[in-house]
Amino acid sequence: MLKHASAPARFFTQIPNEILRHPRLSAAAVRLLTWQLSLPDGADQPLSETAARAGITKTAFTRAKRELIAEGYVHEWRRQGPGGRWSTKQLVSNVPLSGEEAAAARDGRHADVTPAAPAAPSPAAGEPGPRPAARSPERDEGDTSHPPHPLAEAGAAALAAVSHRERRLRLAGREVRQLAALAGEWLARGVTAQELCLTLTSGLPAQIHSPAGIVRDRLLRKMPAPPGPVAEPPAGQPCGRGCGRTFTPVADETWCRDCRVAAAAASSRRGARAVRAALRGPGAGRPVGRAMIEPSI
Repeated sequence: MLKHASAPARFFTQIPNEILRHPRLSAAAVRLLTWQLSLPDGADQPLSETAARAGITKTAFTRAKRELIAEGYVHEWRRQGPGGRWSTKQLVSNVPLSGEEAAAARDGRHADVTPAAPAAPSPAAGEPGPRPAARSPERDEGDTSHPPHPLAEAGAAALAAVSHRERRLRLAGREVRQLAALAGEWLARGVTAQELCLTLTSGLPAQIHSPAGIVRDRLLRKMPAPPGPVAEPPAGQPCGRGCGRTFTPVADETWCRDCRVAAAAASSRRGARAVRAALRGPGAGRPVGRAMIEPSI
């Protein structure tokens, strides 16, 4: 495929590839988010108005907003003012934020306790700006300089299946990445993805306030024991009958199986001869009729 792209000289917005290629965001959610990020600083346009301007229907807007909140790109808070009226404050970010990070950005402070770095000078139009004071976004599939661990990838896929099966345990992309290593350890210990999903979704409480907290607790508390070492079979021993074979005794055998079978057959033949002799009576000798009539050579 051929591609021709000219860098715009002005009126452009830098959007991370993680948003444009996000596997769990619908087209309406991506359009809503990118439209909001393209607004100039200081613009006070609520999401519902953005959706109307972008031509997004009410049903699609409701779904798109729910997706953006679940993935950590949108946060909102409802507060009651002094006069009893309620208002909603919304925050939109170009990287997923936790609740604590979002509250810190809302209040103009940093989420951690480390001092803030000196502010860098504003870049010229078109130049890359500094990343927000939040977690670095996930690498896209084209960046393979540090590929994720296969078990972590499998764990993330298993957690995504959990979110799909049980909507009350829906995890944001950031939370999936944080818990992927724990889920991968379950898989490394021989648990299938289906068994992991059943363990995490069975017996849930009626109300779930923190899906990530419940998943983390169950992953840690119910972690199966690592598989033990495989027991080696006991070493063979030589047959006590002197046949030269070696065998692995099941109980207290001293002869190999072939010698035991041969001995049992010989014992059976001796018993049969004894029975025939007893049936002939005490005075009977060996049969000689056939030997007497055979011609000598």
